[in-house]
Amino acid sequence: MNVLAELTAVLAERRSADPDSSYVASLYAKGLNRILEKVGEEATEAILAAKDAAGSDAGIANRAALVGETADLWFHTMVMLVHLDIDPQEVLEELERRFGLSGHAEKAARAKD
Repeated sequence: MNVLAELTAVLAERRSADPDSSYVASLYAKGLNRILEKVGEEATEAILAAKDAAGSDAGIANRAALVGETADLWFHTMVMLVHLDIDPQEVLEELERRFGLSGHAEKAARAKD
């Protein structure tokens, strides 16, 4: 089992956990708006970390910070998807479907739908 599948299973289990015993369960209990706030917060933190990592004097610590913030963003995005009964595997399948398409062609195809 890969880490995405393992994490998805844990996130699904946490939907029925006691909010006092689990951070994820507490997010689910607070509802979609709180989950979306966390996704937004983590996106902002990842953007700021990327700016720091792009500097000419960016070092290993800045790179590690960006990796950590991106992991937080992906994690909270997965919480959002599971909360909405969307298996994160569907996102991977969509990326796989797009693989090999030019970005312009893929965007044009979406505009026709």
